[in-house]
Amino acid sequence: MKLIDIYSRMKREIAYIEKELERSVYSDHPLLRQTSVHLLKAGGKRIRPVFVLLAGQFGDSRLDRLRDVAVALELIHMATLVHDDVIDDAGTRRGQLTVKSKWDNRIAMYTGDYIFAKALGVVTRLPNPEIHQIMSKAIVEMCIGEMEQIRYFFASDQRVRDYLLRIKRKTSLLIAISCQLGAIAADAGEETARKLFQFGYNVGMAFQIRDDILDLCGTEQQLGKPPGSDVKQGNITLPVIYALRDDDLRPALLAELDLIRESEGEAGALSSFIARVVASRGMKQAEELAGRYVERAINALSSLPDIQAKQDLADVAMFVANRSY
Repeated sequence: MKLIDIYSRMKREIAYIEKELERSVYSDHPLLRQTSVHLLKAGGKRIRPVFVLLAGQFGDSRLDRLRDVAVALELIHMATLVHDDVIDDAGTRRGQLTVKSKWDNRIAMYTGDYIFAKALGVVTRLPNPEIHQIMSKAIVEMCIGEMEQIRYFFASDQRVRDYLLRIKRKTSLLIAISCQLGAIAADAGEETARKLFQFGYNVGMAFQIRDDILDLCGTEQQLGKPPGSDVKQGNITLPVIYALRDDDLRPALLAELDLIRESEGEAGALSSFIARVVASRGMKQAEELAGRYVERAINALSSLPDIQAKQDLADVAMFVANRSY
């Protein structure tokens, strides 16, 4: 089944969440309203709300129970994107100008802060303190992950373990708690919530690895941003870490990496570096690891009830494994 089929079946619920997102970011201040709505209208897969909604189907899946969890998590995600674009000096995202590009860094930073604050406002409507605690811990871990990414910029000696811990914090945890909190909000039971957290964690790991692969081999049309953006800013991702293990490739890669750093992304060195990594075994090794995470994700669902949501989650996991955008 294609992802579009799942979204089509959940069209009413997703449209409802979309309206709630728009209502949540609304501001009487004209500039904040413009920047927030600009980000919202840039779209996205809304994967996190979809996971909340699907996980909720293992319990009492009333929208009024799941709405605030889905909206809060997506707002947190949106806020991190605005901040990331400032740090990465990103001109486009999803084919649209970023907030920092259309306005400036200061406006973008305050927009991100505003959306974070709006997320907190939504969270206060949730009566379960466990949900608050899980969200706050995840946000702390996300911040640590972002700091670690900066610390490891252009660090050619980092280990696979360093990378995996970083993407766990940066990406995987928010997807994991989307599944977990959907189950908790729907009173699906502790064991179900635990299994869904495991599913989300593994999907999140595969999602980010695939994202990093696409950054090297995707087109600007597919990515909505120039390929090689990670390398240009100094973010050493999994395919690069694997490629650097090749003694024959390592000297040339290190020399080009130095040129990229010194020239702030010099085009010739960047394109040559990307070509070497794409042609290396590192790409296949990264694909294989992403595939193993997807297998673990699907295995985590095995003991859950055989309802449509279970198949939908497995289908989303397969989409993550094979996506080209």
